[in-house]
Amino acid sequence: MTSSPRPPHAGGRPESTDGTTAPGGEPAHGYLLDNARAEAGERFVWLAELFDGVTRGHFDRLGVGPGSRCWEVGAGGPGIPEALAAAVGPTGHVLATDIDPSWLKTADGYEVRRHDVAADPPPEPGTFDLVHARLVLVHVPDRARALATMAAALRPGGWLLVEDADTALQPLACLDESGPAQRRANRLRDAVRELLRRRGADLRYGRALPRALREAGLVDVAAAGSFPVGGPACDQLESATIRHVRGELLAAGLADEAEIDAHLAAIHAGELDLTLAPLISAWGRRPVE
Repeated sequence: MTSSPRPPHAGGRPESTDGTTAPGGEPAHGYLLDNARAEAGERFVWLAELFDGVTRGHFDRLGVGPGSRCWEVGAGGPGIPEALAAAVGPTGHVLATDIDPSWLKTADGYEVRRHDVAADPPPEPGTFDLVHARLVLVHVPDRARALATMAAALRPGGWLLVEDADTALQPLACLDESGPAQRRANRLRDAVRELLRRRGADLRYGRALPRALREAGLVDVAAAGSFPVGGPACDQLESATIRHVRGELLAAGLADEAEIDAHLAAIHAGELDLTLAPLISAWGRRPVE
């Protein structure tokens, strides 16, 4: 199955909030890039365009096929659950979970549940052939507990695949810092990273994944990296991300309105060669006892 860009609100959430406060007027806490805003749907589309091919390649390598039982953790959007459902067919089973599963659609061939991987027990422990999480654990404060929960859901011989960015490996938005627009893009990327740090994200987590999987008791651990450099999907993802966190950037004093507007205009005009941090994919197998 291929994942192509589509209107971000198709079957999703149309509402949008300014993001500066939580309901009741309290300061926002938790995951910075939450699912509650319309921009989240846009981000799901462009993350799928950039990384779904990479992730599906790992599924094929790890033997996901007809009859497989798979758990997609922190699914966010529908792209990966749909891909897994197509791979496992009618004899398999796909469970897609998220703290906020409102962008997921049970009618598309997979089961949807609300679940917090860092707080809730594993669903159906010891039964899954594959457990997968992408761009999830970097934002979870208790990463060791989350990994233990996912590992406990595996059957003996089942595979855990975790994919997370390492923005400390490559922190720039524009590798070629050739002018003021590029320098502004890099300043804003650093500002977004600062917001993530304040929310408890570990921006160096990607490189630690192989060790973390071994410490969780898995064997046959290996890893690979993917590093998209430039193109329309990177541009669109950057625009959606900046609009998503605009309120937080302003409230924290990390950027002003004019700087954000100029950056968005430069993206729209095609003036920037934007890139992303490397995505580190690591996998390991539960030992056969």
